[in-house]
Amino acid sequence: MLVDVSLTIPAGQRVLLAGPSGAGKSTLLRAMAGLLLTADHGELSGQVLVGGREVNETPGRVGLLLQDPLAGVVAETVGRDVAFGLENRLVPRDEIWRRVASVLAATGFPYPPDHPTAALSGGETQRLALAGSLVLSSEVLLLDEPTSMLDPASAQLVRDAVRRETARRGTTMVMVEHRLEPWLDFADRLVVIGRGGELVADGPPHEVLNREGASLAAQGVWVPGLPTPELTLVEPGLVEPGLVGFPTCQGISPGAAEAIMTADGIRVTRRASLTGSRGTQIVALDGVDAALRQTHALAVTGSSGAGKSTLIAVLAGLQKPTAGQVTSADHLAPSRRRGRERRPWKWRSLELGSRLAWVPQISESGVVASTVFDEVMATSRALGRDETQASRRADELLEALGLRHLRAASPYHLSGGEQRRLLLAAALVHGPQGLLLDEPTVGQDRATWAAVLGCIASAQSAGAAVALATHDLEAVTALAADRLRLEHGKAA
Repeated sequence: MLVDVSLTIPAGQRVLLAGPSGAGKSTLLRAMAGLLLTADHGELSGQVLVGGREVNETPGRVGLLLQDPLAGVVAETVGRDVAFGLENRLVPRDEIWRRVASVLAATGFPYPPDHPTAALSGGETQRLALAGSLVLSSEVLLLDEPTSMLDPASAQLVRDAVRRETARRGTTMVMVEHRLEPWLDFADRLVVIGRGGELVADGPPHEVLNREGASLAAQGVWVPGLPTPELTLVEPGLVEPGLVGFPTCQGISPGAAEAIMTADGIRVTRRASLTGSRGTQIVALDGVDAALRQTHALAVTGSSGAGKSTLIAVLAGLQKPTAGQVTSADHLAPSRRRGRERRPWKWRSLELGSRLAWVPQISESGVVASTVFDEVMATSRALGRDETQASRRADELLEALGLRHLRAASPYHLSGGEQRRLLLAAALVHGPQGLLLDEPTVGQDRATWAAVLGCIASAQSAGAAVALATHDLEAVTALAADRLRLEHGKAA
């Protein structure tokens, strides 16, 4: 929600837009792009003018990079996806492919134009979306957290490309970012939206931070130079694994460091098929060993496309390995006629969901309910958990993660950061033994970052086994996590 936000942005100005998670930053970008009446609902007043005309009357002048990069993928191959906007503008074919090649080179994209989009990781898709935005040479470029899913090296390539291309073209730019420091020497202006959706700061970046840094940090803004916030831990009873009444999880010692899931020599290959062809075989993992251990956290790091998300999916029982073995501890395995089934990818959905919880990289893809509260309760209800006990945990976790006031809202109306916190709450309520998390801190401000990691650390201390794919090295340090670095599908 935004409240009486008025801005005048001169042509060619570069604006950094900051504020707490859920303050309305992405909504403001969508308003600037003229999209609020296409997918949103609610009360709308005010207007957005570009060059003195309503934004909806000026097609092509404003380009928007969405927070969810998958939302912008429209074609089977990288080249066709980047070319899509130019084709709609009826740009001559030869010019289209010259510009596509130029922008892919400018953004340091690691694959050729005929590479399948289905074979890209989340971070690679984010870079593809940026290329698709830059190729249009729009007068106004709106970027919603363009480096949030990228490793440091890839993020630097993106920053370099944005700096170079916008400066060369004189583009007016408005960019949402939580981590301000890498952009401060490039931005002309820092605009901050407060928790209530109001404008709370506006001016040259260093002046704003020098004048109002303390108050902005208190609202959750990642003010450069401040120490990492302390984790906001929660009561162990809210996040402890193995709720009473679930016999297959009894007998587990919370203080033990036993491996509940072990992966040995895992290889995963997949074929990204194109229409009318056999497609491309992708080796996502090649000979990787890993283990989920009680009371421990395993941080899976590495560059974009290294195989982090695939390994998390394997450990979560959602991906069958092409070769190698992934097996559970005997006490976790469900009973079968011929003994216990220790291969998690063979478990039935209720068996899997009762033991392990997975939070995906693209948060909206994990939403299954129509309200925030029902989303948090969905797994517990499917498993037949005690409604009173699960409801108490749900409400207290929503409070801890700053979502209690959104209890009756639709998950689809939440910001990206709020959706990630919602899915974390939903993963914890039913008391899983293992937590598999894919980029859980993306889109979080200082306060919500501390709350997210506080819940994870509390569950870990209470006996859960945790694995997270992440580029957030501060999170790795805060959780005192073991590290497994992947590069090109192999342990580095």
